Amino acid sequence: MSAPALYRLYVAATMLAVPFAARAAIAKLRKAGVSAARAHEKLGHATQERRPGTVIWFHAASVGESLSVLALIGRMAVALPKAHFLITSGTATSAQLIAQRMPPRTVHQYAPLDAPGPVNRFLKHWQPDAAIFVESELWPQMLRRTHAQGARMALVNARLSKRSIEGWAKRPRLASYLFDVFDLILTQNDAMAQSMVDIHAPADRVARGQNLKSLSGPLPVDHDTLFEARAALGHRPMWIASSTHPGEEKIVLQAHRKLRDTLPDLHLVLAPRHPERGDEVAQMIEDADLPYTRRTRDEPPGGAVFLADTMGELGTWYALSEIVFLGGSLFAIGGHNPFEVAQSGGVVLSGIHVTNFAETFGAMEAAGAAWLVADGDDLADRVAHLLKADDDRARAVAAADTFAQQQTGKLDTIAARLIKALELAP
Repeated sequence: MSAPALYRLYVAATMLAVPFAARAAIAKLRKAGVSAARAHEKLGHATQERRPGTVIWFHAASVGESLSVLALIGRMAVALPKAHFLITSGTATSAQLIAQRMPPRTVHQYAPLDAPGPVNRFLKHWQPDAAIFVESELWPQMLRRTHAQGARMALVNARLSKRSIEGWAKRPRLASYLFDVFDLILTQNDAMAQSMVDIHAPADRVARGQNLKSLSGPLPVDHDTLFEARAALGHRPMWIASSTHPGEEKIVLQAHRKLRDTLPDLHLVLAPRHPERGDEVAQMIEDADLPYTRRTRDEPPGGAVFLADTMGELGTWYALSEIVFLGGSLFAIGGHNPFEVAQSGGVVLSGIHVTNFAETFGAMEAAGAAWLVADGDDLADRVAHLLKADDDRARAVAAADTFAQQQTGKLDTIAARLIKALELAP
């Protein structure tokens, strides 16, 4: 198929825009503490050598998508003992977290900008034998130029928003041109599989897969930090609110104040989704007249609230309590990953806006491993019940653990499907 006019126009536009986009992208990484050499990976300049033999490239967007494929890389590394793996992402935070959990024979690079120069330099150096894109990372030139180089390609954990689906449906020729590069497309659910076919992805290469975030394994725990936190808290009752977004902290803090009317020693660990909002959230805690300590001040948990305003430590905080409220769900944000909580031994509470994990929450609710709450009062009532009803909490925790364990056996199946579709030999 010849390149559609829209694609050719896009290529021309990126050639003009790349100096400005590069300046902004490099400045953002430098501000986050990334070295100049590594920041220039955005222009396709590699900072690692390509190892001889088969190289399998995984491309993800940011933190959640990157972490979701690490366990898959680990399983594929076992099945392909001579292969090497490259994972690319776009943010400094994702790079930091990937470094903490890097699978064997794997290196990380920042993804090149989607323009001819950066993509061509990247591909000339890495020459991937296979490329696996995650969720909705559909950069046109990255896809077509990788395909033109001869790499076998797959899209895993495919998930497009309703708006994206509508946009692709209006551009059928462009959609066909881009989705035709994939030898296999694994979606998160049946509805997404049908949507991919509807927007002209090749039907014979689309199949339902598994939400990789359910297979990524437990979050890491710093046992020294955990010991210190437990020593500071003693036997105080506590709960956790994690991945909260603007507007949700106020609701959580109101619920916590209500709970402390009957449980005056109750402690809350509050971990906002974006730690850079720490000062803003700290001010909310002060406005709620709640004494607090703060992780970025190197303080242990204490007072009524502990503000966990750092990245990469959620696993440690989850180990402190069996009751976790997941944010991004009291408003129309889409919800966050409940598997991480279940794998850490906790029961999940969430608002009702969980479109990103709708099928997961439905199954977890049916199993008694999660509850959806309508508002702050409902949240306070559910936390109070779980704190006081030991038998109900134990049953919910056991259900969450069982649910998490049922997912892990599916990872080898996905790895095998990819190895076969991408014609990767051991």
